[in-house]
Amino acid sequence: MFDVYAIGNAIVDIVTEVEYDFFEKNEVEKGVMTLVDEKRQQHLMKAIDMNKSKLTGGGSAGNTITALSQFGGKGFYSCLVAQDELGKFFIDDLKSNNIATNLQFEKLPVDHTGRCLVMTSPDAERTMNTFLGVNSFFSPEHLNEEAIKNSNYLYMEGYLVASPKGLEAMLEAKKLAEHHKVSVALTFSDPSMVKYFSTQMQQVVGASVDLLFCNEEEAMIYTGTNDILEAREKLKDLAKRFVMTLGKNGALVFDGDTFIQIEPYKVNAVDSNGAGDMFAGAFMYAITHGHSYAEAGKLASLASSKVVEQFGPRLTTPQVKKVLEHLTV
Repeated sequence: MFDVYAIGNAIVDIVTEVEYDFFEKNEVEKGVMTLVDEKRQQHLMKAIDMNKSKLTGGGSAGNTITALSQFGGKGFYSCLVAQDELGKFFIDDLKSNNIATNLQFEKLPVDHTGRCLVMTSPDAERTMNTFLGVNSFFSPEHLNEEAIKNSNYLYMEGYLVASPKGLEAMLEAKKLAEHHKVSVALTFSDPSMVKYFSTQMQQVVGASVDLLFCNEEEAMIYTGTNDILEAREKLKDLAKRFVMTLGKNGALVFDGDTFIQIEPYKVNAVDSNGAGDMFAGAFMYAITHGHSYAEAGKLASLASSKVVEQFGPRLTTPQVKKVLEHLTV
């Protein structure tokens, strides 16, 4: 019924541009995702120009399942929102992208939908400060076993390990997927997740996952290496297949037998926000529609290159159609 069943944090992105001195002035760690409370995020939102900022549906898995759907795949997404304007915005975004969900408004102690302040610096690097809101209550009870059972892949975002209940949901989802013989895909999501939550991430990875998405920094941190070649060998013990994105150098795909070098596309980088999520969505669309890992890597590389040339993590329908023209039939 579904190509991919995904779980993750439902986040509305507030995308804005900042100068380099913004980070020092506001004591923000540049280039990573930092979890903050509502008071801290409100302080930062007052420091930016909200009139020049843009609201978009977001969240790591949310971006990926949207990309999959835009390319023509069938996706299901389990997450949490609050009964507020941002929650309605997020639900409408899922519906407009034809994504199935068991999502309903939740009455919980925290009455705010998660939001992420995405600050893009002149070097096109993203820095994120995220207030999870109701996402911290996402737990096993919010999973849909029937949808998992009827999917080709379970896809989990690494950001969930930062929440105790989120970690429980990941472990239960993986257990259900394995029980129903559904392949398990995982993205590390951000270097901070493998750096500060390595023990939790190890619990999720367990003996192995079927497909792992990571970038080179995450791969080296998680494997405790300082060399990509060494890291990729160690990843073989953690995942049956994996994709390591290499920024301007393209990507490295391991299909279970062979390493495949994916060449990069020349880009004028503006904003890297969502590039990895788009890569995963395009890649999973391709492999669930009869294409090889090499073809999937090429499509994903092209799709993510288009994302970094603009602000925001999503492509328009015309952009998606143009990217699809490059996929070998």
